[in-house]
Amino acid sequence: MELRHLRYFIAVAEELHFTKAAERLHIAQPPLSQQIQQLEAELGVKLFHRQTKRQVQLTAAGKVFLQEAYQLLMQLETAVALTQKIGRGETGQLRIGFTSLVIYDLLPLILREFRQQFLEVELVLRELTTSQQEQALRDSRIHVGFAHPPLEDDTLSYQCIHRQTLVVALPSTHPLAQQEHICVRSLLSEPLIMFPRYLAPGLYDRIMSLFQQGNFPPNITQEAIQMQTIIGLVSAGIGVAITPSSLQNLQRSGVVYLPILEEVPVIETAVIWQQGNLTPIVENFVQFTQKFI
Repeated sequence: MELRHLRYFIAVAEELHFTKAAERLHIAQPPLSQQIQQLEAELGVKLFHRQTKRQVQLTAAGKVFLQEAYQLLMQLETAVALTQKIGRGETGQLRIGFTSLVIYDLLPLILREFRQQFLEVELVLRELTTSQQEQALRDSRIHVGFAHPPLEDDTLSYQCIHRQTLVVALPSTHPLAQQEHICVRSLLSEPLIMFPRYLAPGLYDRIMSLFQQGNFPPNITQEAIQMQTIIGLVSAGIGVAITPSSLQNLQRSGVVYLPILEEVPVIETAVIWQQGNLTPIVENFVQFTQKFI
């Protein structure tokens, strides 16, 4: 039994006339009659009562088979449509890794617009460090990530989509808070709040390079894992912090952000993925992020 048998049967069942059904199917009437006879022979039952040479009526078995044929073709159409959508990357699940930095400016905008365009894509988000995202990509626990180069794994593909600078976060009551710019050397004796290096080695090293350029060591007195925790500690007067400029969107009472006078390294945010696992939905997402460059 082939699909054409079902389609031919449905046409005859709806027209109840072989000539009209053949015209509807754009085939000759004799081949249509032969196909219906083949179908009846395979099923071992009569599907039609022949009232005249051309006009027919459905048997009881034919009426049941017609309803089942409708269901089969409907399921096939659904399967075809779903398969085509998946092939075009328009439906399915997309697991996205992201660092805490991108949540303050870039990620919400991208996700909001992507969801509007791809309504049937399920987004699953996981907050991970850059290193954790690299491992998660290798383990196929995420499909794509928002991380900060340089990457440790040079087999991963990435595309930089955003660049930002570094700023100093100070308690609003700090004597330096009234200045327009901050010189790194003025932080020489200031208690510095930092995150552990293993969380984001690239970002950590870029911040430390400011002190290396000035040829003096940083006075790190407190570590915190989350950026919002670091800013909270600044607000409490525990110390100062050097953070990416996107943290300025995290408005916290008692904290001011000032630009750094010296030339500062650029902090990049990149979309990262495994080229070998570039499915249509991942390809759509990567291409979609390019509009935000």
